[in-house]
Amino acid sequence: QDDITKSKSTFLVEMNETAYILNHATPRSLVILDELGRGTSTFDGLSLAWAVAEYLQAKGVKTLFATHYHQLSDLESFLPRTKNLNVIVKEDEKTRDLIFLHKVVPGASDKSYGIQVAKLAGIPAPVIARAEDILKKLSDEDPLTTDRIKLIGERGIASPGPRDERRATKQKTVQTILFPILKEQGVDPALRAIREELEKLDLDATTPLDALALLKRLKDGIARGNKG
Repeated sequence: QDDITKSKSTFLVEMNETAYILNHATPRSLVILDELGRGTSTFDGLSLAWAVAEYLQAKGVKTLFATHYHQLSDLESFLPRTKNLNVIVKEDEKTRDLIFLHKVVPGASDKSYGIQVAKLAGIPAPVIARAEDILKKLSDEDPLTTDRIKLIGERGIASPGPRDERRATKQKTVQTILFPILKEQGVDPALRAIREELEKLDLDATTPLDALALLKRLKDGIARGNKG
């Protein structure tokens, strides 16, 4: 969920948690991911979920990955040690009501039941009917065929390098600037402090919120320097 007090959206919270997992997981870890990428656009979410799955597979991390991105089920065909599982749901042919059997079986699910669940929740019938009509049109125009997914998957993801492994053992944080700094001849101490702080900043390990906090500290430091 989102964290309003820290100006974090649901998606940002999810990405922060995912980043921690990717930077710290080892072959001895068990990672459980549920609907990764749902908080952004369809193709952004699908692309992130796909890349995360490849990355964890490349690191040899045991992972349970629950998703409604059906395109990801094709990863089984070219990613070693990847297996599809699904929970059986029976649909009444006449009423289209769902019967949840609570049984996990091998293979990928052939469809989603979001519209039926919405119907169970009491969404008005005209909305359900319109959603079914839109779904049919979108399904007929889906450009991500199995062959195209396999073609994209042939490139794969780069194996985790030494930099990634170092992150797994040490979490880096942005250091606080000390103001004021003793003034050197011809050098503004505030500007020198900014330069030093930026030079030691690891952009790859800095979150957007860390960057905003750093900018605020730099601005406050300059303001204090001007007053001095």
